[in-house]
Amino acid sequence: MKIVVTGSLGHISKPLAQQLIEDGHSVTVISSNAERQKEIEAMGARAAIGSMRDVNFLTNAFIGADAAYVMETLGAGAFFDKDLDVMGVIRQIGQNYKEAIERSGVKRIVHLSSMGAHTDKGNGILRFHYDVEQMLKQLPDDVAITTLRPASFYYNLLSFIPMIKNTGVITDNYTTDFKEPWVSTFDIANVAAEEIAKEFTGRKVRYIASDELISYEVASILGNAIGKPDLKWIAITDEQQQDSMLNAGVNPQFAIGMTEMNVARRTGTLFEDYNKHKPVLGKVKLVDYAKEFAAAYNQQ
Repeated sequence: MKIVVTGSLGHISKPLAQQLIEDGHSVTVISSNAERQKEIEAMGARAAIGSMRDVNFLTNAFIGADAAYVMETLGAGAFFDKDLDVMGVIRQIGQNYKEAIERSGVKRIVHLSSMGAHTDKGNGILRFHYDVEQMLKQLPDDVAITTLRPASFYYNLLSFIPMIKNTGVITDNYTTDFKEPWVSTFDIANVAAEEIAKEFTGRKVRYIASDELISYEVASILGNAIGKPDLKWIAITDEQQQDSMLNAGVNPQFAIGMTEMNVARRTGTLFEDYNKHKPVLGKVKLVDYAKEFAAAYNQQ
């Protein structure tokens, strides 16, 4: 099969492209970074260098493909770009995907969305995933779409490293007394590779998770990995969380949206649809990922 993979050589797209190449598929990897071209080609893929914000580029990249893996990303620095219209840019990327898919004639799409994208209310920053899902649903019926909704990424836990080093604890505007789903990007890549190689029609949603843990269990596993077995996860107020991000220079849409998303985690509303369609858990558990976390911790 001829398959296009967006997301450059990111946490998901790189192992996905590698798996597809190993399985004998012809893979094109889209990247906005020309410096990635040599690495992409060294993997055995074709590099298509351009922007997701350029619908003509996307259309040309999709022409002739049997299937495409599409995801929305903003690139390095977006988190601290105070002037960036996060929601607007992501919605435009989604619209570009829709138009490029129609114009190119590709008929099989695997779309990386997110847990929480089942609703447009109370999900904070995840609202843009809902919006893009709705856009892609408008594609003609002969375009098959598998929507992937992964849980919270393990690698997002890396953002706690400076906090742990400076204060000795994890603080966020939520903790859970129920098991929250987490996921390894390798498990996402494996599911994406499985889904994109299928002969599929119609539309379906698939949730992805690797482990389910209460907040204190997350802290304990990470703490043990870094030699701090008493590491605690402590809840702060929504106002404290939002203010701390704004004071650190975080884009206001991210700061407000992530605070609201965490409220949905705290109350459990974020997991309502996930709990109705629970997947078989993947192979990579948090205790496995904790080794990578510890390596990053020790390097900082």
